[in-house]
Amino acid sequence: MSETNPVVLVETSLGDIALELNADKAPITVANFLAYAQDGFYDGTIFHRVIENFMIQGGGLTSEMKEKKGGKPIKNEADNGLSNQRGTVAMARTQVVDSATSQFFISTVDNNFLDHRGSSPQNYGYAVFGKVVSGNDVVTKIASTPTGRGGPFGSDVPREPIVIESVAVVDGN
Repeated sequence: MSETNPVVLVETSLGDIALELNADKAPITVANFLAYAQDGFYDGTIFHRVIENFMIQGGGLTSEMKEKKGGKPIKNEADNGLSNQRGTVAMARTQVVDSATSQFFISTVDNNFLDHRGSSPQNYGYAVFGKVVSGNDVVTKIASTPTGRGGPFGSDVPREPIVIESVAVVDGN
């Protein structure tokens, strides 16, 4: 762990996940994530998209599948040299390169195809900004939860809501 990198604790209804955020490689993204955490934005949101051999995504919807209004989109830092490997946390976004706000995902397998490969929108990639340092068992438990249809996310919505109870800095900045 770097002395400059903050560690946050993501408390969920299935257990806790600690993330070390890479402020050196993704300063804009880390500042954005910490601002949402410190404002309590993530409290009561859910992991709304779970695909077992891919990733778990959360941080933007309530258990009623209502989208929370996030702030302004941030610059995509996918060109920071970090790779979407198992256990990394990255920003979710739309097809627009610089569209990430609050939603994030944790890769449950190596997802190199999500890495930055060029400046075109289809090759820009997804900005990794940290990694799981404890709670991999919780990530695995979330990833293996039964899913079904819900909202606009097809069959990838957990049948029982997996609530993000809080996200708080526990070490660092």
